[in-house]
Amino acid sequence: MVSLQRTIRNMRRVGLKEWWRQLQYIGDAKAGTYVGKDQFGNRYFENRNPEEEVPGRHRWVDFAQHDYNATQVPPEWHSWIHHIRKDAPTNDPVMQSSSPPWKATYIENLTGTRGAYKSYNTVVPKINAWEPKVKTRV
Repeated sequence: MVSLQRTIRNMRRVGLKEWWRQLQYIGDAKAGTYVGKDQFGNRYFENRNPEEEVPGRHRWVDFAQHDYNATQVPPEWHSWIHHIRKDAPTNDPVMQSSSPPWKATYIENLTGTRGAYKSYNTVVPKINAWEPKVKTRV
């Protein structure tokens, strides 16, 4: 349960506009340290103060799009949010050196959208619809 005092304190920290946006998108008012931004425009935050945030919920993402989806979080940021990696990808020397130049950019899952992959069938069907043959009259 979020206390009124915490909500007002975070409203003063982040500003009225950002506070209202957070209430609309994530349903909670949070204030933290900006950690980085990914290729989709998502912003990542962290608040290490144990009195303000529940342990395990001190890292969060602010999605750039209104119709957000969990697949819009790239793997390197996903591992940071879920505490698989200690350092954020912007500060982690391993992540900075492990990204090869040939690696393609991450694409979100487009299932259920117009951009979804739709395969087509190249096999001749086993059952064909009946087509009547008409003979000419004499």
